[in-house]
Amino acid sequence: MEQLLADVSPYHPVLIAGPTASGKSALAIAIAEAQGGVVVNADASQVYACWRVLTARPTKLDETRAPHRLFGHLSHDAPYSTGHWLREVAPFLNESDRPIIVGGTGLYLSALTQGLADIPAVPAEIRARANALTHSAMLADISTASAARVDTKNRARVQRAWEVEEATGRSLADWHSDTPGPLLPRERATCLLLDAPKEWLTPRIELRFARMLDNGGLEEAEAMRDSYDPALLSCKAIGVAEAMGVVTGTMSREAAITSATIATRQYAKRQRTWFRSKMADWRWVDGARLSMTMTN
Repeated sequence: MEQLLADVSPYHPVLIAGPTASGKSALAIAIAEAQGGVVVNADASQVYACWRVLTARPTKLDETRAPHRLFGHLSHDAPYSTGHWLREVAPFLNESDRPIIVGGTGLYLSALTQGLADIPAVPAEIRARANALTHSAMLADISTASAARVDTKNRARVQRAWEVEEATGRSLADWHSDTPGPLLPRERATCLLLDAPKEWLTPRIELRFARMLDNGGLEEAEAMRDSYDPALLSCKAIGVAEAMGVVTGTMSREAAITSATIATRQYAKRQRTWFRSKMADWRWVDGARLSMTMTN
């Protein structure tokens, strides 16, 4: 950890990426405590106020250790996209307090450092039609060029491609070809990627959801019982449906843990694939070794 801190400039923004459960938030707070700075969220699920435990948002104690921004600031039914996030993160790039931007939503960080196409907003009517379609139906309907640019196993990414084509008549690939310059070019930031080998990460994931249920996750689900809607972005966070199943009696605790653990492992695998493809030029940090140094 000491060597890593020595290599991190206190004058440049820091970006921290990595798969879920890899220790990103702990690293961000450690850098902020050692060098100063504001921890800024880059996780699509952690923007919603209704979930803290179930999305592994920093705890209230964590938030006393360093300033935190863009965490839990939206209502459960608020729409949100990469464009929304870029507009919200932009002011932090110009403030005197150095931002430490951390999260597992790779698209946010890629858009920040590589640019994002200025795609018009999708009409609500088209989004409603997309919500009613199956994953396979949308995948079969998008262009070959768009299918080559998105994670075809990720419904949200496929749906986004389908909605854009339906709303604009242009493929997502065409829009991306017109991408403007980035808000924060790669060379102006310290970009760290936590490398989390499967054999180290999987046991952490397997323990994580059970602890979430024990430490407030079920209470969060109960509080959202009357507002829960699986079509909402906030309710698509991994583990939310399972926790809701437990509180409504439609799923046993054991089945919920198994389901959420499998989904989290699959998500972490997709994240690692994304990072290898899109962030090969970032500085890769051994998450397992770093975790040991931070807990000793």
